Amino acid sequence: MSAGSALALGGCAGLGATGARYDASSLSVDPTLLVATTRKPVNGARAKPWFGPERATSMTVARAKLVAPDESRLSLASVGLGGWRLDRLETAPADAGDLATQAGGGDVLIYVHGFKQTFETAVLDGAYLSDAIRFRGRTMVFAWPSKAGLFDYAYDRDSAMWSRDEFERVLSALVSAPGPGRVHIVAHSMGTMLTLESLRQLYGRYGDTVTSKIGAVVFAAPDIDMDVFSSAVQRIGPLAGKITVIAATNDRALALSGQLAGGMTRVGAAEKAVIARLGVRVVDASAEGWGIINHDLFLSNAEVQRVIRRSIDGTTA
Repeated sequence: MSAGSALALGGCAGLGATGARYDASSLSVDPTLLVATTRKPVNGARAKPWFGPERATSMTVARAKLVAPDESRLSLASVGLGGWRLDRLETAPADAGDLATQAGGGDVLIYVHGFKQTFETAVLDGAYLSDAIRFRGRTMVFAWPSKAGLFDYAYDRDSAMWSRDEFERVLSALVSAPGPGRVHIVAHSMGTMLTLESLRQLYGRYGDTVTSKIGAVVFAAPDIDMDVFSSAVQRIGPLAGKITVIAATNDRALALSGQLAGGMTRVGAAEKAVIARLGVRVVDASAEGWGIINHDLFLSNAEVQRVIRRSIDGTTA
């Protein structure tokens, strides 16, 4: 890709490859990530895999101690994306309010994973993304129960929706906390439906007063029915203006998802103009993928990551 090329956005300016330079990420300085999960712990979450695919009776809050890439050669932990490692977890009988306290009143980036993810891969993807966009603030991962199997789509979809009340609790605690910090969300694939439903509930609870506390909401390859998305967007008021959709018409994973859903096009595989009519920002990343699937561009493509960073900075409008 040439330095002068840019992704095409609907409702906002194009972003070229020569974006602003950013300081080191907070994770590279303090490799500790907050976790809220509705997964059932395995053996008390004392060792890998920490949390399994089953649904827990209550949400668990934890601090994930990571090993940064430049220290990875000293670690015996499993290999992670971009060299990040999950070293250990520190769990405690805590609630969503404790997450807000640990966030410290500053900006928070929440990553919500998609279909077919283990707990470990979800945490490492969140760490990699936060570091790649040089996020300055506290990073958090919301991990919902996934069986991490290709043929467990229905279980994962139901588990994601089952987790929406707990995620809304997390969001409610964060937006209610004192301090100037905003909550930014990057949700992928099936995790976007969970996020959208939780935002709808959050807006129903707080109304327009929550708008200033929510920053960027990025839906990467959203696995959501277009009709469902349209209906939900109309019910979240000004929060709809916070949403940036990263779509690719050649996303093969979403093409299969659409077939499983009776031939209904998913938002992340729809044409840019169709999505933009709903009043959200749109990034057409169809030309950015070099692989066969084109479903994880937010992790693999620097241009897409630049869009996420600028959405958080509020410079896409």
